[in-house]
Amino acid sequence: MKKMLARLSLLTVLGACLLLPLSGRAAQAAEPIVLGCPLSTAFLYGWDAERGIKLAVSEINAAGGVKVGNEKRPFSVEVIDTRDLEPGVPVSEALLGVEKLLLEKKADFIVGGPIRSEAALAAMPLIAKYKKISILTSGSLTPKYGETVAEHPDQFKYLYRISGEAKWMVTGEIIPCLEHIGQKYKLDRLAIMVQDVAHARAGGGIIAKVMAGKGWKVLPMEVYPTGATDFSLGLSKAKNAGAQVLLIWMDMPETSILLKQWNDMKIPALPFGSIISAAEQPSFWKATEGKGEYCLANVVNAGNAPSQATPWTMKFVDAYKKMWGVEPEGYGTSSSYMAVYTLKDAIERAGSMDPDKLVAAMKSTDLMGVYGRIKFDPKTNQVIPSLDPEQGAVGTIFQWQAGKRVVVFPPKIATGDILLPPWMKAGQ
Repeated sequence: MKKMLARLSLLTVLGACLLLPLSGRAAQAAEPIVLGCPLSTAFLYGWDAERGIKLAVSEINAAGGVKVGNEKRPFSVEVIDTRDLEPGVPVSEALLGVEKLLLEKKADFIVGGPIRSEAALAAMPLIAKYKKISILTSGSLTPKYGETVAEHPDQFKYLYRISGEAKWMVTGEIIPCLEHIGQKYKLDRLAIMVQDVAHARAGGGIIAKVMAGKGWKVLPMEVYPTGATDFSLGLSKAKNAGAQVLLIWMDMPETSILLKQWNDMKIPALPFGSIISAAEQPSFWKATEGKGEYCLANVVNAGNAPSQATPWTMKFVDAYKKMWGVEPEGYGTSSSYMAVYTLKDAIERAGSMDPDKLVAAMKSTDLMGVYGRIKFDPKTNQVIPSLDPEQGAVGTIFQWQAGKRVVVFPPKIATGDILLPPWMKAGQ
């Protein structure tokens, strides 16, 4: 009897295997394509990137994997915590993480980070040395990344960035949005508070210069070290100087404290997060007990908050929510997801894993994605941005209104208008 039951069990297992789709069985049997992901996983721009990558991988593998020539292969994900967003952690630690992915984990591609701009720049020669296609997806907003690729095209032809960068964010999105606010509510006095990191100092400085040139009164920039927890002095200065817009550029979670203090002090200045990680997250409303209402946040790419930017946007939002139990959480989510699909597209068009063939395929990418048309600038390997998702990678600025993240810019994808807090009046 036992032998008969054992035979029946074996036949059941064999039968189930035969019922599996041939493409799925072949992909699972084939050697996986390893995505090495250097991410600062304790922080938003690290963990949401990891979740976006893993969502894309799960979808692609479930559909049969990636066609490499005549073979179907699955993706696999190797994540190493670079800790590069943690205060006091040296860049060298992030580089060790990248090297471990390349040498020990045998990564075929580098996807995600390093997250901090300084670490991403330092990792460029290391990744190029091993001739690995790399797609930067989160953090690392410095324009220097693309500029370095353009200056040394042969050395860095393997390196790409599929998310936004500071220069476009400032000139193409933040400045036009500030001008819109100024015109609508007759506001023209700006206070700027930034984190003491390269992209924030540079971005804040550019905004100050441009807005001053447009006739705005711009207060001296306040710079805070990573991990700062008290912003009351800077807020008081802004209030006493009559600031009407408070521009914040910080990627540290302590920005939730800043917004609580802003609300408690009833600062009559509209908070505008060009980068403000805490306010980007769906949990922000509950964490601040609603005190962050009216704060604007730039989440860099569409899909990082719900919108109808493209037909794929809400499909992504819903799939992310189903897998992780929360809406996309902020900058780095949709771009990390799209990086995996972009690699799949390039590999299948190249029909090969050869890095030089993949370079040619990456440079000819033209893919409609979650946040618009995905194409890369031929000189900088930077995704081409636009205010129109039909033309390029579109950004998103939303405002917290009644517990929801309402997209207010750019106009092509906006679902609502910008509101002022009740203790502030137009032209005040």
